[in-house]
Amino acid sequence: MTEKELLELRDLAEQGKVQFKERALDKNDISAEMSAFANKKGGRLIIGIKDKTGEINPLSYKEVQETTNLLTSVASDCLNPGIVIDINNVKVKGGVVVIAEIPKGHNKPYQDSKGVVWIKNGSDKRRVLDKNMLMVMMEECGTLKGDEVAVPDATIEDLDTNALTSYLEARFNGVLKSAGYDASKHDLDQMVSLIIHGKTVEDLLRNLRFIRPDGQLTVAALLLFGKAPQRFLPVMTAKCISFVGNSVGGTQFRDKLDDFEMEGNLKHQFDTIMRFFKRNLKSVQVKPDFNTLGELEVSPDALGELAANCLIHRSMCYGAPIRIFIFDNRIEIHSPGTLPGDISVDDVRNGVSMPRNSFLFQNAILMLPYTGAGSGITRVLEKCPDAKFENDESKYEFIVTIPRNSNQENGKTIQEPTDISKVIIQEDGKLSKKTIQEKLSKKQIDIVNFCTVPRSAQEIMDRLGLSNQNYNRRHNIGVLLELGVLEMTDPDHPKSRNQKYRKKQ
Repeated sequence: MTEKELLELRDLAEQGKVQFKERALDKNDISAEMSAFANKKGGRLIIGIKDKTGEINPLSYKEVQETTNLLTSVASDCLNPGIVIDINNVKVKGGVVVIAEIPKGHNKPYQDSKGVVWIKNGSDKRRVLDKNMLMVMMEECGTLKGDEVAVPDATIEDLDTNALTSYLEARFNGVLKSAGYDASKHDLDQMVSLIIHGKTVEDLLRNLRFIRPDGQLTVAALLLFGKAPQRFLPVMTAKCISFVGNSVGGTQFRDKLDDFEMEGNLKHQFDTIMRFFKRNLKSVQVKPDFNTLGELEVSPDALGELAANCLIHRSMCYGAPIRIFIFDNRIEIHSPGTLPGDISVDDVRNGVSMPRNSFLFQNAILMLPYTGAGSGITRVLEKCPDAKFENDESKYEFIVTIPRNSNQENGKTIQEPTDISKVIIQEDGKLSKKTIQEKLSKKQIDIVNFCTVPRSAQEIMDRLGLSNQNYNRRHNIGVLLELGVLEMTDPDHPKSRNQKYRKKQ
């Protein structure tokens, strides 16, 4: 760095990646500054400039030697773990200014000489006391795998048999087919025996790393197969709100999902988010024939990719839910956690993929409709070229914004009712003239969402907290069958002991 470049940097005043000090005398102070830089994105500690006034007070030859020795000593001996820094000297009028280049840490969190963890906060630094923030730091640099962390108190009884069965059928399709597997004849235990002879469900989950060596379920296991993951992981959910107007501060909502509607595994959350999109976005008439069906104003494929991305790649350590907002002029998807590693927004736009939750990423492909090949954002941009991506480090979230008016220029908007009482039922691939005359209650909507995967009457009654009696079944399941939003898995044998109920597609 030249003196001119130094003066230009000085004139910009202290920023998040630059810290001025007139002299380096206190090891504790210097180690705190280095900790703050290493725990963020790295930066420059410049010795010989007054931080209050920007006045240059150059170091003498002897001071340069002492300062250089102090900085290298602090970096290697006082910081825990130690780091390697680069030191450059810039000759100025009357002496020298010393610049220490502190790299971005790859073994966070870094503690100062007193065992305190610091992080840069604008031009200043702040002490980190929150355990979740420490976990976030470890997650960022890969020393902690958030999706493989143990979930205390969760047991195999908290897993949904149907979700687990669907996963194993997809993963071991070839093995099961060659072994003569028949879903109508084999239960989960028998399926596992066909996959790996003589082993139990728990043994198989251990082999697949969903159960840790210490016997505890992982976060990934609960998110993929849990009956109610939010009981143990309350922030692993999504807040979905459709606003009237264009301000997040608005108090009028067209639609707002309650927490219980999002309660469930990732497949349930994905399906719930997609239903939220479809009932709150408009359809557009893209063909001249008035009687042709409209298309959603934003590509469902693009929305599906973005929904899957935020569910799979979110930070598992940061204590915040996913947030999805629909405004009159845009859609915003806020995913907890900034981009992992050193990738940038431009990298993401160019198709670079670096999964934060590698284990979850590898397995969710069997549960959610996405390719997992790193080309999701590329396809989103093909469908929504005006989509914007923001890596907001101040809020620690990744934000996707999609304008709502860009896809309506060439088509006529179809005003579709969002009231479920006006929803047209689809039967045999054709639109039926039959409409639902009753508006479903929140409890009924929850049952329908719960039956995204087939559920027995007992499972439905357990969710409602009711006894499995004929009266309760008739007034909770029977009504939904009559409305055409639920269907039997074995309609030819309505009283079969193996009868289950699923959401009608």
